[in-house]
Amino acid sequence: MTATLSAKQVPSPGAPKRAGGWALPFRERIAPYAYIAPFFLIFGVFGLVPFLATFYIALFEWNPIGDQTFTGVDNFTRMLADPRFWNATSNTIRIWLLSTIPQLAIALVLAHVLNHARLRAAVFFRMAILVPFITSVAATAIVFAQMFDRDYGLLNWLLGQVGISSIDFVQSVWGSHLMIAVMVAWRWCGYNTLLYLAALQAVPRDVYEAAAIDGAGGWRQFRHITVPALRPIIIFTIVTSTIGGLQIFTEPLLVARTTNLTCGAVRQCQTLTLFLYEQGFGRYEFGYGSAIGVALFVMIILIAAVNYLLSSRIRGEGR
Repeated sequence: MTATLSAKQVPSPGAPKRAGGWALPFRERIAPYAYIAPFFLIFGVFGLVPFLATFYIALFEWNPIGDQTFTGVDNFTRMLADPRFWNATSNTIRIWLLSTIPQLAIALVLAHVLNHARLRAAVFFRMAILVPFITSVAATAIVFAQMFDRDYGLLNWLLGQVGISSIDFVQSVWGSHLMIAVMVAWRWCGYNTLLYLAALQAVPRDVYEAAAIDGAGGWRQFRHITVPALRPIIIFTIVTSTIGGLQIFTEPLLVARTTNLTCGAVRQCQTLTLFLYEQGFGRYEFGYGSAIGVALFVMIILIAAVNYLLSSRIRGEGR
């Protein structure tokens, strides 16, 4: 039997050859690049160009409506000697710790419960837990500001019932940090819960049933089955929560409505992004604001490096 090529399969006399046969037409070879080109174009215009411009502007005393004077690393030197920068960094780290650790711990427990509990309308509960994530940040800030209000807030009323005097959360350092951290944790807890729950759905039920037969209780199952199964997702949520915590902006801005960018009379809850915005768009010191942005970028890179080391260690343990 002899095989014949159809008319469409017969290559043209001038078609280029490749090792395994005839090369694809030019249109087919260029098509994959055309499909992914829009992403890279949008990223280049709205991501890469502003990113590179930030590094460039950080080397200047840059007035958007005036002169631009090259100053070298003077903006970075000024930043490292500025107590306001270190205050904003300290506030950012505190708020991140207060919001991320409880948030991820609660999300992990909730995912474990939702994965095992025999609930009626389980889909409804899994959808309802995501409601805080889709709620407007402005609406969330208004509600929590009322709850933590010094004179008429629900929390201070409850404290008064047990003999504790009212706390001015907005004007105190740790009080404002706690209020913002609760807002952030409430908003993102459901999102992380669904991530953990989706990963747990891939763990065979037989593993838990075998552990139960061997006498492992709920806590031992959680420690030795649930947590190891979620290690990659846990690392992912830690990194994303850390990056989000370093970039927190809206919550502290809306909490301190009277002082806005300084977030209090003594900058008690001003974060790095608020400080950046204050210097860049409040005082029009674009060079100094860009230097703060570069510092924030370096912090995020360090977090990414830690993530890489943790991921490598987990892969090494799994072998």
